[in-house]
Amino acid sequence: MLKTTRRKFIASASLLTLVPTIKLLAMKAEKPILVHHVFFWLKNSDSKEDLAKLLAGVKSLSKIETIRKIHVGVPASTEKRDVVDNSYSVSELMFFDDAAGQKTYQDHPIHQKFIAECAHLWDRVVVYDTMSV
Repeated sequence: MLKTTRRKFIASASLLTLVPTIKLLAMKAEKPILVHHVFFWLKNSDSKEDLAKLLAGVKSLSKIETIRKIHVGVPASTEKRDVVDNSYSVSELMFFDDAAGQKTYQDHPIHQKFIAECAHLWDRVVVYDTMSV
């Protein structure tokens, strides 16, 4: 009876070690995604009203159907280091299935309305688009 219990334990332990491997394989099997990261610098960086308007405008973009996930943020109060740039006012990070989805977003009426209503608020915009490998 002890051998049977030991065998079951070893078999169970072996299966548990496969779980991280299976998760890793599943992650690698995911199809590539396009990441669209935008940084905005407000013209009037001290204006709470302008910041609120820009944040509301960026958040309105989440209604665009090709956006798979969106994160809207402001600079974090993390350790000051030479490699950290927290000079921006607002950041948006979006995930798309592909370049076609990102193109749909660019041309979408909600995005065009956002630009029309909020462009006067920012002084500078920097965009980083990346494709997973």
